Amino acid sequence: MNRETGSKQKLKLLYIIDILTKKSDEEHVLSAADIIKYLNDDYGISCERKSVYDTVDALIDYGYDIVKSKSPRGYFMATGEFEIPELRLLMDAVQAADFISPKKTKQLLKKFSGFASEYQFLRLSKQIYIDNRNKCSNENIFYNIDTLNTAINSKKQVEIVYVRRKIVDGSQAVFDEKVMTVNPYALIWADDHYYLVGNHTKYDNLMNLRIDRMKSVTVTGTRARSFSEVSPYSVSFDTADYVNKHLSMFSGDIKPVEMICRNELIETFTDKFGDKCYMRPYDDNSFISKVNVSVNEGLVSWIMQYGDGIKVRAPRELKKMIIDKSNAILSLY
Repeated sequence: MNRETGSKQKLKLLYIIDILTKKSDEEHVLSAADIIKYLNDDYGISCERKSVYDTVDALIDYGYDIVKSKSPRGYFMATGEFEIPELRLLMDAVQAADFISPKKTKQLLKKFSGFASEYQFLRLSKQIYIDNRNKCSNENIFYNIDTLNTAINSKKQVEIVYVRRKIVDGSQAVFDEKVMTVNPYALIWADDHYYLVGNHTKYDNLMNLRIDRMKSVTVTGTRARSFSEVSPYSVSFDTADYVNKHLSMFSGDIKPVEMICRNELIETFTDKFGDKCYMRPYDDNSFISKVNVSVNEGLVSWIMQYGDGIKVRAPRELKKMIIDKSNAILSLY
């Protein structure tokens, strides 16, 4: 036996794992003869049936979920790292995420193929793959996320080159770059975008920055300002609470808001603010609710999309914002 053949024989166990993972499932049972053929055709390894039996038994003893089928006689890998419904959820999420570029989307979906048999993955791909979404073109987003995560964990400031479009002299939109130093606190996926929640070093409040608009991110050697100095959180930054109180990731002061809503909006309301928020019957057709949220343009837009289905009772500031927005829209027509 030459050295190359001997080396491949030592890898036989790993190759059998790959064969069972990629080529088998409940509907595609592999016999010992099938496994021997794949070993020979794909890896150039010759093998006897007894060796296959012994190897598969060893894998089962180790903990691999390999099922011995009696009809048809053979083996298949019952589960991988992910069950098929779990894999479907992950693939759907990647496909739906606007902040993941088309190139990276295809790369991630291809990587998922290693967690299911070829047949299962083919069926999944046919069901979910859509390539006509609006996807971001920033290929640096994954590197930026990694850099920001490092900065948050090490409590360091970051220097960000932030890009926005603007119209100049009536021409088409051009990109405008702005450099800022930020104290980073949390990464949040909301409304189909990925955000950094942080504090601009020039101010004393929180800000939300789209990560797909970051041209570059650099960790500095300066220690970041504590979030307890610019937010209501003291022990840890509560991302769930922050998202619930900042609709569409607009910044603004947190205030008690009182609204009267039509009964048919109760599910919509609890989806947005949680099922533990204050809600009581108001009359036969509506309920009253009180929530603590950020009063900003995001909240105004969310309320106005339901027309006369929601009426704001307090605060007066929010009522005025809605009236002003309504009048501004009316003046356009």
